[in-house]
Amino acid sequence: MSLQPVYLIDASIYIFRAWFSISDEFSNSAGQPTNAVYGFTGFLCNLLEQTQAEHIGVAFDESLSKSFRNEIYSEYKANREPAPEELKRQFAWARDVAEAMGLRCFIDQRYEADDLIGTLAVHWRERGHPVCVVTSDKDLAQLIEKGDSWWDFTRNQKLDPSKIKDKFGVFPQQIADYLALTGDSVDNIPGIPGVGPKSAAALLNHFGNLDAIWERVDEVRHLSIRGAASLHKKLVEHRAAAELARRLTGIETRVPSALEDPGLTRGALDEARLNRLFDELDFGGMLRRRCLLT
Repeated sequence: MSLQPVYLIDASIYIFRAWFSISDEFSNSAGQPTNAVYGFTGFLCNLLEQTQAEHIGVAFDESLSKSFRNEIYSEYKANREPAPEELKRQFAWARDVAEAMGLRCFIDQRYEADDLIGTLAVHWRERGHPVCVVTSDKDLAQLIEKGDSWWDFTRNQKLDPSKIKDKFGVFPQQIADYLALTGDSVDNIPGIPGVGPKSAAALLNHFGNLDAIWERVDEVRHLSIRGAASLHKKLVEHRAAAELARRLTGIETRVPSALEDPGLTRGALDEARLNRLFDELDFGGMLRRRCLLT
């Protein structure tokens, strides 16, 4: 008998998506924008209605800009503008809404949401539960193993390990190495200049992982990859940058705070708290009824 899946939500993706897609004229009577929390709340309702999930965790980023990775590389995410107060306020509201709906929320001052999700994924997989990571971030695809799924909920794209290979060109266990080679402009992670997705995928499909590339780097010159000779030179010259990047692209799976109480069983809905929040946010009756009935 298979155990029920655990759903691990990357909250920031859905909060940011609503922040950018819904006009900030969507606000409460105090003139405070509520667009991001409104969109996020609708997403939670949709997810719960579709899945009837009993084991679910929602991971949030605490600072939106700082983590232990900044101790490794000070320029990590330095390309991002500081989050405006209006958005920070909505992150807090989104967490309040999720908790009022009986969902376990996880947040840590030093670790990112990805690391919290990684820790919970490993913990529950070891106990026999299949894991479904709800996100559109390819970084989190590295967590997916046989029986698990990576679910871009908005696009209704649910991928198992083989479909992750089809989408990204590499298997889940190669994602962190792939990002170390290409770099990640979203997080301001340096990779190897001139190595794009196709070259990175070709290298990893041939060698398997980053360590094997370094061990057999002279083979690169003889591969049937466009510009193999110059690619070999880039790898040799920028090995240190790729090794630094690899320390940033991997997801931590032993976050102490997440392991203190990793339970994900959905609790009872706090109707009074939810109603107070919706009164403050000036959300209408339709969304309120949906939340109260999920």
